[in-house]
Amino acid sequence: MPTYETLPRFTADLDRLSPEQRRRFRQAVAAFVEDLRTGSFRAGLRVKRVQRAPGVYELTWSMGTGPAGRATWEYGPACRPGTPHIIWRRIGTHDILAGP
Repeated sequence: MPTYETLPRFTADLDRLSPEQRRRFRQAVAAFVEDLRTGSFRAGLRVKRVQRAPGVYELTWSMGTGPAGRATWEYGPACRPGTPHIIWRRIGTHDILAGP
């Protein structure tokens, strides 16, 4: 199981999401964690690097009606050898990419 931490900005963004948007994010994270274990991300999560932000990635998922949900993250130093450590940076819509 990977370890993780959240930046204060991520926590503030998360608090602004509706309960349904948070539920959809948790579903995406379950798939994300599975993929971290295998070392290959499924196409449906649309994991890719954020342009002009070295080391920062985005994860995209459906939030139902309206714009897709996005979360930015980066790998941090491993807390346990051989286990990925994720630092969640931002969450919301495409707008978060202005300050990932």
